[in-house]
Amino acid sequence: MGKPEVTAVRPPPYADIKALAPNLIGEILAGELVVSPRPAPRHARTSFNPGVLPGATSGLGGGDPGGSCILAEPELHLRADVVVPDLAGWRLERMPVLPETAFFPLAPDWICEVLSDLTRRRDRVVKLSLSARERVAHVWLVDPIARTLEVFRLEGGGWMLVGSGANSDKVRAEPFDAIELELGLLWS
Repeated sequence: MGKPEVTAVRPPPYADIKALAPNLIGEILAGELVVSPRPAPRHARTSFNPGVLPGATSGLGGGDPGGSCILAEPELHLRADVVVPDLAGWRLERMPVLPETAFFPLAPDWICEVLSDLTRRRDRVVKLSLSARERVAHVWLVDPIARTLEVFRLEGGGWMLVGSGANSDKVRAEPFDAIELELGLLWS
């Protein structure tokens, strides 16, 4: 008997993402096409409330002391994976200008995922692993139902929980720990 034939598993083509309806978000995670609906209103509200990070963000090329560019739902092309976090931020010294492409080939310095029943496992297992592989320095996991924030720092290739908060706590969360964040603004 001969050896069994081995076929390489290829990730789905990017064309599969482009063919999705506009109300869907497509990602290629660990070789699989993952399709999610656009965020529900509570999720969307939690994932982008600019009042939560006062002074932490600036436009590229701006003189704001925050020194970061934070974007909602950027498409990241990281090796064979296509990842769409709820929020991602780059220090301006690492990304002084936006890329000309419709996606970002440079891994961010910070990612924030807003957990939902649909995404909780994927965000905690698959996306955290991909973020570690790409050396993203910080990941926040925000749960709008439990009203919690978990702050992780990458250390030695693994994640260390370095902070958390709940409800209306005021916290200093890495990498924006120079400012106090009012978590109540996330849930309002």
